[in-house]
Amino acid sequence: MKLGNTTTRAGSGNRQQLRTYETSKGETNESKSGGSGGGKWKEYIAFASVPLVLVLGNSMLVPILPDLQQQLGVSDFQSSLVITLFSVAAGVIIPITGYLSDRYSRKLIILISLAIYGAAGIVAGLGALWHSYGVLITARAFQGIGAAGTSPIAMALVGDMYKDGEESEALGLIEASNGAGKVVSPIIGSLLAMWIWYAPLFAFPFFCAASFALMLMIKEPKKTDKKPIPVKTYVANVAQVFREKGKWLISAFLAGALGLFILFGVLFRLSDVLEKKPYSIDGVAKGGILAIPLLGLVITAYLTGHHIKNNGVLMRRLMLLGLAILAASLGAAAFFHQNVWIVIGLATVGSVGTGMVLPCLNTLITGSVDSQHRGMITSLYSSLRFLGVAFGPPIFGWLASKSDLLLYGVVAGLSLCALGLVAGFVRPPKTAGDAA
Repeated sequence: MKLGNTTTRAGSGNRQQLRTYETSKGETNESKSGGSGGGKWKEYIAFASVPLVLVLGNSMLVPILPDLQQQLGVSDFQSSLVITLFSVAAGVIIPITGYLSDRYSRKLIILISLAIYGAAGIVAGLGALWHSYGVLITARAFQGIGAAGTSPIAMALVGDMYKDGEESEALGLIEASNGAGKVVSPIIGSLLAMWIWYAPLFAFPFFCAASFALMLMIKEPKKTDKKPIPVKTYVANVAQVFREKGKWLISAFLAGALGLFILFGVLFRLSDVLEKKPYSIDGVAKGGILAIPLLGLVITAYLTGHHIKNNGVLMRRLMLLGLAILAASLGAAAFFHQNVWIVIGLATVGSVGTGMVLPCLNTLITGSVDSQHRGMITSLYSSLRFLGVAFGPPIFGWLASKSDLLLYGVVAGLSLCALGLVAGFVRPPKTAGDAA
């Protein structure tokens, strides 16, 4: 089965209905073009700001959790909910925003989501100022709801706007921005907290406002058919997509989620080790050290997205090579786990492997279906990635309580599982074209 089919072949009961509602084929050449030169890069920067804001909303708060616990008089579990509830709310709502973006306007969903995200950030800051844990945690749940309509929908909109290699370039930049956000957010949070502990909560809405302003300049492709697909038909069509392409799509979903689960679980473990004796490294210094592996991801993700274009053969080679590098580096970490500096070096090598994989998966998944169903597919993928990141730290904490040898052995095995999934099921055609 080719990944770049130009139509989603529904079953005998749905085929005609699906063709009726495929509106992307009626898009003009102008609407499919992402612009050129400086205009294109302005659009790229606008898109890259969305995942950056998404990451800042969670990672920037990690350094202030001890202060939050002390100032509000809450338990370890209650302070952890500030992060976990945000992630769970986003993971649950993401498929809903995907459907809404398919039915209505992706740009509108992104703008509304950024507005909710930023407004809830102000309320969260007020909750901290008032020493009200109830207000703070409720606002964090609403922030998660707002986050659901940001990065996943931006990926779908990129798929609508670009083709012929520009799509992979834009998606590579989005992945790089996601990683860059994880590099700088703990550092920004620590620096802001030096002024007053809840400053990151109030600073966050300014980032949302900046992304909102940038997204206003994006011109979303207009669809010639204004009539939305009925819900029953839409669900049947999405189900048909998974009946036809489910093996490789689910394999790609799992490979992407495992890659992020492993990367950020390892970083969580390294963060814990650096804080303890004999290292006793915390705050900005620790953030700078942990930025080293993430920087490997950022640079590799951008370069990968820039070079793969729609070359399916190259995508497959890079995915297999990247996962092999990840598995080998984690396997080596199992033998050198007692030396944190060697593990950081190996984690950097592993993050380079992850950076080779994710832009390829993003491009294949985003281009796998027509624009009328793209939002749901990218949202389901993003939801699984989100949950992978959310559950990484607690699972890695439990494994580390047993032994680091077990921890790195398990994740090396998971990397091999991801390699097996891609090798067995994700087989792009020589030219991985865009779905209509």
